[in-house]
Amino acid sequence: MSERAAPFHCPYCGDEDLRPNETGHGAWECAACNRAFQLKFLGLLARGVQRNSGGGEEI
Repeated sequence: MSERAAPFHCPYCGDEDLRPNETGHGAWECAACNRAFQLKFLGLLARGVQRNSGGGEEI
């Protein structure tokens, strides 16, 4: 079994200096911007991936 994936970048400042936070599972802290955040997997979407076959709006 493999370990859970870790974030590569801070969602606030984009820095890579992340460390696990002691508050619990999925909690990380960024040494660059001094913020703590938590990642949580919510689940799979029942509808799956839907692709838009149109070209989008014309400008």
